[in-house]
Amino acid sequence: MLPGTDPTVETEGTPLFARFARWVERQVGRSLTFVLAIAVVLVWAVSGPFFGWSDAWQLVINTGTTIVTFLMVFVIQNTQSRDTQGDAAEARRVDPRQ
Repeated sequence: MLPGTDPTVETEGTPLFARFARWVERQVGRSLTFVLAIAVVLVWAVSGPFFGWSDAWQLVINTGTTIVTFLMVFVIQNTQSRDTQGDAAEARRVDPRQ
């Protein structure tokens, strides 16, 4: 493989979104992030009685999770595409006939 052709290695020339997607991927994969997500849901659930279990109270968690899910689709797609390119590059390195 030629230097600088591995799509899984980040360099100064790596596009900004690709670097951002890798950073988000690393952060989301941490156990602390999962604990933080649980804490947010618990705070939201505990705040229910203070807001009278209102529609607006429910809309907060629904909107938040929808936005996060929507954005994560693009981050996941970007990281998977680069990982697939890296796997293909590695396969070509091992067996140049591919």
